[in-house]
Formats: sequence, structure tokens, C-alpha cells
Amino acid sequence: MSRFITRRTALAGAAGLAIAAPGIARAQAWPAGPIKIICGTAPGGLTDIFSRAYGEYISSQVGVPVVVENRPGASGAIAAQAVKQAAPDGLTFILTISTTFFANRVLISNLQYDPDKDFKFISAMPAGHLPLLAHKSTRATNVKEFIEYAKTNQVSLGTYGPGSFPHTVTFELNRRFGLNIVPVHYRGEAPMWNDFVGGALQAGIGSYQGSAPARDTNSGRVIAVPMMRRMGKLPDVPTFAEQGIDIRVLQLKGWVGLFGPAALPDAIADRVSALMVAGGKTERIRKILDTFGIDEAALSRAESQKLYDEEGPEWVEATRMLGLTPS
Repeated sequence: MSRFITRRTALAGAAGLAIAAPGIARAQAWPAGPIKIICGTAPGGLTDIFSRAYGEYISSQVGVPVVVENRPGASGAIAAQAVKQAAPDGLTFILTISTTFFANRVLISNLQYDPDKDFKFISAMPAGHLPLLAHKSTRATNVKEFIEYAKTNQVSLGTYGPGSFPHTVTFELNRRFGLNIVPVHYRGEAPMWNDFVGGALQAGIGSYQGSAPARDTNSGRVIAVPMMRRMGKLPDVPTFAEQGIDIRVLQLKGWVGLFGPAALPDAIADRVSALMVAGGKTERIRKILDTFGIDEAALSRAESQKLYDEEGPEWVEATRMLGLTPS
């Protein structure tokens, strides 16, 4: 390769730097003050815990405070509207559940934001497998035995809300196998699993941590996990697909995500994304993942956007199939 630089090459390079300079300057100047992460859920759950753990890591790396502000309500819609209106200076982000961007299109009639156009995706944090537990009274040891039981017995399956993943699973099992499993909606997992332990429910779907009381008391048995790979914490439990239950929504990956306003410069988004990925490798966040039975940490921007683009339409359609009346 020639070591000489022609005048034309030099001018072209200078022009390129001039074009890129504003974005570079903004990234180098970032952050210009404290950072706020608006969490779309109430304190105490996984989304809130991720907001604080990743936020503290970012703070330690960039030298400014990262404040978490919880704005629950309407499955993250309230938080999303606030971040949509925020200045795109890299000082305001939203960390919320995927429902905010997918199911809310169906569940909320007058959505005050465009999930595809009003935000820039920075990092998806996989939320882990949501195991299906069958109550001991069913004597089911796998999904096929549970389906056979449901054909001749009244079965109630606990969910943590209308439009949730457990609700979708109930609908799909009923549709595919001609069952009449009744979804029983709760406000959160704790009361659902309490009723499961007490025998009021014949099945339940929820998080690894949330289902601990049911597993620890041997009130029920984990008979399947979603997604395409087995769960690290439950390596002996086969997936739905391994058991011949070929329902696409059971293969999708649930996540919570960090987003900024749409006009956020790519240079800042890339830097924050890199910090999220690095934070996922720290001992503190690895311990959180282990506690919740989650096998993956924060994903890069490219991986996150790919997941959004490929699986988002399927989540929206799965919610639409439930036939819920928008609020």
C-alpha cells in the first residue's frame, strides 16, 4: 500500500471528519450531567433491579450519578411517553418490559407513542425462561400428560395479568389441542403461586425465582420451559419444542430493554450499549442473573435490534389473537 497521501485523499478524509465531528463531539462530551433511567415498573421486580444494577455500573464508569425513577402504569406506557418527550442528550433513558413496545399496541387503544419510531434501542436484557408447573394433583410429569389431564378435568392456569406470556400460552394450548383451560389473572406472581401451593390452581407459569415456593414445597412439578434451549438452572426439564409442542410463541425470547429517545446520537447509544454489555459481565450482575435463573446478560445494540425486528411482529400478533378489548 502506498504511504503517500494525495491532496484529493486528504480533502476527502477531512470532509469525512467534518461530517462525523458533531457526533464524535457529542459522544466525547457525554454525559453532561446526571443520568436518569425511568423504570416502567414498580420497585422490587426484575426490571427495577436491572435498572439499578446496570445504572450503578454505568455511573462507576462515566463518573456521574445514575438515578432510577420508577413510573409504573399501563405496562410501561407512562414511562415511555416521558422518555419520548425527553431531550436526546443521553441523560434520559427508559428501562421497561417488552410489553411496552409490543402488546401495548393491542392493549391500549390510544397509545401516545410510536414504539418503532419514537425510541432508539440500546440493549435488550433477556428475562429468562418462564417454567410451566403442573400441580401435584394432576400427576403430570410432562406436557403431553398435562394435556391429557386437561381434556377430562377442569383446569385453571395462573397468570400474572391479561395479555401476559402465561395468558398467551393458555390460549395457544386451548386452540391447538381443543382444551378449555381457564386463565386466572393475578396482580403479580406472589399471590398466584400462593394459590397454586394451596391447590386452587392446577398449573402456573412464572419466573424461576417467583415459582420457588411451589418448587420448594413440592406442590408442583416443572414440566416444560419455553425458548429453544433448556434452562441452565433446570437442565433436566425439556423445552416445549423438545416435547413436540411446536407453537412458535413458546420459542420466542422474553426481555426487558433499555431505550433512549429516537434522536439520540448513535455514538452515545453505542457507548451506552457497550457499557451495558460490560456491566453484564460483572460479578454483581452475574449474581442477579443466577438468582433469577437467567442464562444471558445484556445484548449489544445490533443483537437487540435483530431480536426486536424478528420477534416483535410475532409478539404483537400473539397478543392480538387473545381478543382482548383495548383499554
